Amino acid sequence: MDNKKQLMTLALCGMVGLAQAGEKEELLKLRNTTTNLIKELVKQHVLTEQAAQEMIKRAEADAQAQVAEQTASKAGKNDPGPEAGEVRVPYVPDFIKDELRQQVRSELRADVVKDVMQEAKTQKWGVPDALPEWISRFKLSGDLRLRSQTEMMGDGNSPFGSYYANFQNINQAGGWTQAGLNGYLNTNQDRQRFRERLRLVVDADVTEGLKASVRLATSAVTSSNNNLWYDPVSTNQTLGNYSGQYQFLIDRAFLKYDAVNKDGFKWLTLTGGRIANPWYVGGGEFTGGSELVWDTDLNFEGFAATARKALGNNNNHALFATLGAFPLLESALSSGNKWLYGSQAGLDWGFANHDQLRMAVAFYDYENIKAKPNTNTPATCSTNNANNSFSVPQFMQFGNTVAIICYDNNNIPQSYGLASDYRIVNANASYDFALFAPHHLILGADYAKNVGFDKSSVQKLANTTVGDNTNAWQVRLDFGWPKVSRAHQWNVFSLYKYVQSDAILSAFTDSDFHLGGTNAKGWVVGANYGLMKNVWATGRWLSTDVITGPKYSNDVLQLDLNTSF
Repeated sequence: MDNKKQLMTLALCGMVGLAQAGEKEELLKLRNTTTNLIKELVKQHVLTEQAAQEMIKRAEADAQAQVAEQTASKAGKNDPGPEAGEVRVPYVPDFIKDELRQQVRSELRADVVKDVMQEAKTQKWGVPDALPEWISRFKLSGDLRLRSQTEMMGDGNSPFGSYYANFQNINQAGGWTQAGLNGYLNTNQDRQRFRERLRLVVDADVTEGLKASVRLATSAVTSSNNNLWYDPVSTNQTLGNYSGQYQFLIDRAFLKYDAVNKDGFKWLTLTGGRIANPWYVGGGEFTGGSELVWDTDLNFEGFAATARKALGNNNNHALFATLGAFPLLESALSSGNKWLYGSQAGLDWGFANHDQLRMAVAFYDYENIKAKPNTNTPATCSTNNANNSFSVPQFMQFGNTVAIICYDNNNIPQSYGLASDYRIVNANASYDFALFAPHHLILGADYAKNVGFDKSSVQKLANTTVGDNTNAWQVRLDFGWPKVSRAHQWNVFSLYKYVQSDAILSAFTDSDFHLGGTNAKGWVVGANYGLMKNVWATGRWLSTDVITGPKYSNDVLQLDLNTSF
């Protein structure tokens, strides 16, 4: 029985009792009640407005027909007929009323049960061990990577210990004497390492638009002369550490606020704490972007803001600008704390054929990172003032021109610092072709120049002749799936990179290319292949050579097994 017949039957059943009672007022109540019931069913989307109107019209027509029929019947039997406004309804037996009630109950039960079950699921009624509401605001994720890394030194390289110094080890050990053989770069000995990286991320929704995030990661920790120092551009842990446990440290900890307009366009992002790279670094989207200036494992401590402006009514056309301020080293004993200030402006342009163009220009300004040699006599480290000692870098990789800060008591250099200022202009762009969808073809280019380099100042501080080696560039090609996360998905990539000695700060650039640092050129080729859901293999071959100085080339083969969860 459909809803229309049910409503009519209920109305008739009520009218029988009322007609027998002979109460006109009750008839009016019944009419209003029935009308309101029909309107409520329309409101609850059980009936349409048109169906409701047709029901009311049909009920009125049926009532009028019944009145006319009863009047004619009574007239034949000398019945005076009903009074004006009176409606007479035939008697409905009780068993029919009961049957109607059962039919209505059975048809409504399914809908009622469905609604109640949905509400119970939403509210978690009676669910054993149901988690509190605040738990649902947390999300746990992570990744684990196992790596085989083979490092092969080129034939004819400069002999070990003859030219290339490891200034990071010298500074951490406390001088050449303490560093010993570790004071030189390995230029001749091939090396095989197995490495591991584990990262765990906890994201929490604080309130609408505001998120807190913490990431824990393994860390490359080195001990030198009983001093521990951490590599900011690597989270790899080299296997073979039976004398201790892995170092698992806080890699990120930040708050992030996203402001979204009514169209869902994210027009402002604010981040603070130990944050991910806030800059657009195109030219290597498949692997996190170009590493010409910034290694992908590098995090920033400080604050950044990114504003976006849609062009016209198309959210696929947008301008963006980012500002950031990051303290590098702070001390109460030094008058010049070290800082990094950055700014970037760019364009994100999507085409109707789904091609995508991204480009940006940035300026990065390092403050108070230049070496401040001890000018006392003798210029030993024991007579250094706080500002001289403060200018020793916390971390260095190969390549940048250095200056002696102070000596030990035997007049042997003990601490080194950077000979140049670093104010870097960086321009990068990428174009994503949709012609081969679902595969992507991406062409990328990246260029950087240190406009803070002053040749005469650097030569005076370094006490040697130097060239204007301040340019760095990279071109890259990617083809395949943008993200490899399922079986048989794949992508391939290739790049050529050329990085002169003082083009960028060596501490923060790619830690794999030429085993880290600047003053290097060469090729990289690689591929990713999906083995199963959230499991993929990666292979990379890096073949590099030094740009200036005695021969120092190396080839590196990296084979990775990656998982994400």
